[in-house]
Amino acid sequence: MEIPKVFESEYRFCLILWEHEPVKSTELVKLCQEELGWKKATTYTVIKRLAERGVLKSEDAVVTSLVSKEQVQAAEIDELVEKTFEGSLPAFIAAFSKHKKLSAKEVEELRNLIDSYEE
Repeated sequence: MEIPKVFESEYRFCLILWEHEPVKSTELVKLCQEELGWKKATTYTVIKRLAERGVLKSEDAVVTSLVSKEQVQAAEIDELVEKTFEGSLPAFIAAFSKHKKLSAKEVEELRNLIDSYEE
């Protein structure tokens, strides 16, 4: 299943949804007003748009996600690696680590991750 594209403002909305789901749409409007400064109409427009793209569902005024935060993040990374690094994960990691100092713990986590794929 291909994960639908979630744009930046939609992602901020989804963070609220993932934290509170299942949530009544009226409560979601209130949360988006408090946390994002959105008007009621904006929240309902985003709910409708994301429902049409299969990111969430809204039934009986209760909103729940159809894709997880991890799935959306993975799709974004895949798109970035494909678009910017011609699909090369090593090139992405090299560029990332060149500009961000990795801690010893992060290096160890990456080693463990690589080791787990080799098994």
